[in-house]
Amino acid sequence: MPEHEKYERAMRPEDITRLFVERSNAGDAAGVAALYEEGAVMAYPPGAQTVGRQAIRALWEKVLAHRPRFEQEQPLPTLISGDIALTSTPPVDGAGARAQVVRRQPDGSWLRLLDQPEFVPPARGLA
Repeated sequence: MPEHEKYERAMRPEDITRLFVERSNAGDAAGVAALYEEGAVMAYPPGAQTVGRQAIRALWEKVLAHRPRFEQEQPLPTLISGDIALTSTPPVDGAGARAQVVRRQPDGSWLRLLDQPEFVPPARGLA
């Protein structure tokens, strides 16, 4: 059984955010990575991209080694079109916004395909 199949599955797109927070706060990088498709793309660290479930796991191993604490964030309304959905939350840490594109899997569960964990507003120029 592939490692990502050992975990609770997100049966609604909004479940992924809850599972992400629970697994991150437990220090479970493999569990966090299991929320992503094999070829997922994450826009992190800032200014870079992390591509693929294994690279995402390695990134979260480094991040979670510092034992950060994540708070549940109230999701904004999910947009769904067929097997694709857009989820987003207004972050409590002031990071601007968070958005993810998730895809329904053959078993009916959802996994992240694209993850933009923070949108920082561009600096306003002096006009």
